[in-house]
Amino acid sequence: MPQLPEDIIDRLTQMERRIQQLSTAVNSRPALNTVSGGALSVGPADGSAIFRVGRWNGSEYQMELRRQTGHRAISMYNGDGTATSEQPLRIYDSAEREIFSDDIGAGGIARPWLNMLPPQDTAVARWPQTTATGNFTTIAMSYNVVWQPNMRLLINTRASSGATGQVRVLVNSALWGGVADTPADFDYSGPISSDFASAYNTLLKVEIQAVVTGTTAGTVYANPVLMYGRQT
Repeated sequence: MPQLPEDIIDRLTQMERRIQQLSTAVNSRPALNTVSGGALSVGPADGSAIFRVGRWNGSEYQMELRRQTGHRAISMYNGDGTATSEQPLRIYDSAEREIFSDDIGAGGIARPWLNMLPPQDTAVARWPQTTATGNFTTIAMSYNVVWQPNMRLLINTRASSGATGQVRVLVNSALWGGVADTPADFDYSGPISSDFASAYNTLLKVEIQAVVTGTTAGTVYANPVLMYGRQT
């Protein structure tokens, strides 16, 4: 058997040692799923960042998601460059107008500013009313855009002295909830539609109906005092 030059054997031994070192390093190195002390950017080959997270403003760590057009879509930052301030979560429309943010001071929603029911008349005689008997009559109505699948509605009901009556609610012309016998409140929470996907972003018609019941003539009154959308 021919003898190999000693330097070739030495080289093979060194190569084997280095392969073992590399194998040990690969198997002992932690997974590359953490970015410390810097920022991670994800985007197309032109260098623009669609998603970015990490520290890029003083000591503050931030998160930002942009559309393919480059317009900001979601962000979480405060902008003061500190590592201790609260960071509001913001969502933007296609023109980078802020359409949602949370309230970092007290919690809850900062934007949008949602409509609230104005104070209602406390004089029962001026409430929506009817003297009709036999059939329910619509005495109040409103239209609202559907954003949430459920709704809660609270209505105070009354009847004139000696009279009795009932109050009910129609949502898009369909009976919604039960029937309240005066003077009990109508207080119901439930789905506004059996098909929320079709109802979403459409107008919701809400009607309050009342009828005088019993043998004594009189007037039935109803006054909505609480109404809001809610999740399932």
